[in-house]
Amino acid sequence: MTTTSTVQDGILFVRLSGDLIGSPDTDQLLNSVNEHLGEALNHCAVDLSEIRYINSTGIGVLVSLLTKFRSRGGEMVLINPADHPKKMLALTKLTNIFAVASDEATARQQLIPAAN
Repeated sequence: MTTTSTVQDGILFVRLSGDLIGSPDTDQLLNSVNEHLGEALNHCAVDLSEIRYINSTGIGVLVSLLTKFRSRGGEMVLINPADHPKKMLALTKLTNIFAVASDEATARQQLIPAAN
């Protein structure tokens, strides 16, 4: 899995591709996000459009990230989950917990009002 992250408008955007299934990939994702948490960022958007496969470990990491941001008074949005992640989120009923946006612009709109 590859992870890239950028900060725009006070929002951490994380783009993932490949399979989100466990170490060392999940460690890389958590480390990347933790580095940015020192920048007083409270909002995050995670792009899952290029994730082919996600297992329970990957789901657990997403829940962990959501908890990190919400405990700081922030929010996290998932961007355009690919088919398998979308099915896993529905199967685990996490679609009721995670905010989902169709694209980066929509995610930004959902998070910027939360930042004010």
